[in-house]
Order: sequence, then C-alpha cells, then structure tokens
Amino acid sequence: MRSEAIIPVYVRISAGHFDEDADYATFRSRGTDDWLLIHTLAGAGRFGDGEQVHRAEPGQVTLITPGTPHDYRTDPDAGRWQFYFAHFRARSDWRSLLDWPALSPGLHQLTVDGNIREQVETNLADAVRWSHSLLRQSGLLGLNRLEAALLWCDLANPLTQPLDPRVRDVVRTVEEDLRRQWTLADLARIVDLSESRISHLFRSQLGLSPLGFVEQRRMLLAAQLLDLTSRPVGAVAAEVGYADPLYFSARFKRQYGLSPRAYRRRPIPADEPS
Repeated sequence: MRSEAIIPVYVRISAGHFDEDADYATFRSRGTDDWLLIHTLAGAGRFGDGEQVHRAEPGQVTLITPGTPHDYRTDPDAGRWQFYFAHFRARSDWRSLLDWPALSPGLHQLTVDGNIREQVETNLADAVRWSHSLLRQSGLLGLNRLEAALLWCDLANPLTQPLDPRVRDVVRTVEEDLRRQWTLADLARIVDLSESRISHLFRSQLGLSPLGFVEQRRMLLAAQLLDLTSRPVGAVAAEVGYADPLYFSARFKRQYGLSPRAYRRRPIPADEPS
C-alpha cells in the first residue's frame, strides 16, 4: 500500500541496507531536504519522475537531489529489491562528485562494474555500519566512507571523461551565450552534424539531450544568481534566456523542487552546498 511518507531530517548521514519484496514502495511528494543515494545490489527498483519510469538494476547507483519528489518501489518484474541507501548532507567540496548524468530533473544515475563496483559496495557497507554506531564520531566516519564510495563512482562517471571535441565545441558556444533562444538545428550547425547525430552524442556523453543540456546550464546559472545577487526573479530569468518569468519559475521549480523565491529564502546548512 502506497502512502505519503514522513520527510526525514538527518544531521549528517543515515545509511542502511534493505532487502524488500514486491510490496515495497516509497512516495514523498516534496522530497527531502538532503541527498539520497541508492545502490542496487540485487533484484531491481523503479523510480518515477511524474512522466517516465526509470529502472535501477544491480550495479546501478541512483542519486536524488534535495527537494526532488521521491517515487520509487520494487520493480514488479523482479519481485525483490536489495539495496544500500544513504541520506546525507553534502559537503561543500563534493559538488563535482555529485554531478552525474541525469535521467530527469533531480534524478541521476551511474552504472558501476568490476573493481569499481566492489569498492563502492565495500565503502557503502562501511557507511551503513558507522551510521548505526554509537561512537562519538560515527557520523563523520560514515560520511568519510560515503565520500570514498562517491570517489570510486566518479571513476565511472561519463561526465568526468574527456568529451568528444564536437560536444565540447557545442558546450563552449552555448555557455558563451545562454540568453540565445537555441534550437536543436542551431546546435547541430555549430559542428556541422545532423540533429539526430548531435542528439546521440549528447545523450551518450552527458546523459542529456542538447536542449536538456541548455536548460540545465541555464538553471545552474539562475541558482547561482539567486544565491549570490539580489536581482529580481524577472531579471534573473532574462539573464538566463527566459522572456517569461512565470515560465522560468515553472522550469526552475521542476529542476530544484522550489520556486525561485522559495529557493532564495531556503535555509542552507553550513556543510551543504547551495
């Protein structure tokens, strides 16, 4: 039976190991105020984003950003789902470690195998153990093991691998002019490729469509402007290429789970990146 789950609050890290049957499901319409990492060990899970369903199979690590609605359950085709999980407050220097390919706004996933998978699972098992310990520094020890798992994940992250020069050229051109109303045809012309070819390259290397990448970069800049300036929301919208502030606000809320004004007012813990 599915129900609205209580939003948990964690000081540093809360990790665990679940082995659930086909009835397992979790739904949080507002997400949580921390990050959630789930590494599938056996069976399979399903993550919904309101429009699509994304599968999580053994060796896949799924990351949900703060404020992103949670809608996940055991995949009925698998019948069981065994996984490690960790709710955590991200340290300020982890930003690059948490920049993973996106399945949808706020929902990210990596696939790890071989020695990398072994190291990820070993470190997550230690994070679970320290999370349940009563020692005075257990929270920091658990966070330390989670950081080690993230560092191993980073070795399998396609976003940290050298980019195809054509993708790099498009990325550089877009970031030089985020205000421009880019079309897929515009982006393809930058490197003299077909629309289908540039779309394939972006999805294989960045996990996003070309226009999805444009929006992601716009929203990242918008978040920085909201954090670091006092510009009105309409001015921020114009700065990142949105003539309609209402449409910008709707897209921003889809990405961050908060309206631009609510995002600017949110409390930011000292050990969490903005």
